[in-house]
Amino acid sequence: MELLEQLFSILFTTIKDVIPIAAIIFGFQIFVIRRPIPNLKRVLFGFAYVIVGLALFLLGLEKALFPIGRLMAEQLTDPLFLSGGEAVAGSLTWEDYYWVYIFAFAIGASTTIAEPSLIAVAIKANEVSGGAIGIWGLRLAVALGVAVGISLGTWRIVTGYPIHWFIITGYIFVVIQTFFAPKLIVPLAYDSGGVTTSTVTVPLVAALGLGLASTVPGRSPLIDGFGLIAFASLFPMITVMGYAQITGWLAARSARQQQAE
Repeated sequence: MELLEQLFSILFTTIKDVIPIAAIIFGFQIFVIRRPIPNLKRVLFGFAYVIVGLALFLLGLEKALFPIGRLMAEQLTDPLFLSGGEAVAGSLTWEDYYWVYIFAFAIGASTTIAEPSLIAVAIKANEVSGGAIGIWGLRLAVALGVAVGISLGTWRIVTGYPIHWFIITGYIFVVIQTFFAPKLIVPLAYDSGGVTTSTVTVPLVAALGLGLASTVPGRSPLIDGFGLIAFASLFPMITVMGYAQITGWLAARSARQQQAE
């Protein structure tokens, strides 16, 4: 009964969230464009599927993904686990947290691959580019960026270095890379940094950052626990543009080899 009550509560909240979107779409179609909505029955069924799917997805996050992420963060950052069973948290160094970096890399890559917003962007990019931008190529490039970014962010929390050093340096690199990357990929790379901060990735990443900052001696959860999302947004821009640059370089080299033959 409790599960059903939560499901209906989330379903009601989801309906309230979707109604303004539907009102804007239908309002513009009827009062601004002044044309009937094509395939109205299919559109209404689509909205119903979206509402039910979102409700079930949010319930699954609350019941499974959130608790697992919080539990894993607490266990991996426990000084007793890191020190091999000895309560010597003060003597731990950044090298002792290698399991945290591995977990951050793995969870960053896996959650990004499963991110619905990234899947939607990758499919549309593939359609618009006529297949020039591969769906899996883009998803893997973004996943690699998020994985590297979150791993680096956890290392920053452990070492205590100021976050602005990393963010400023990263965006300087992005600006420089923008001048050399193919123009086709630059806007998509910038969008790829935003789509990673969505429903699946954010809860686990935030739980990891707060858990890590709570257990590392001398770290503040408020100051050091947040900021991992910024790393998850920054590094996909670098990896997507790098993916396009590498692909372009390989294509040019193949063309040169064919001409030489």
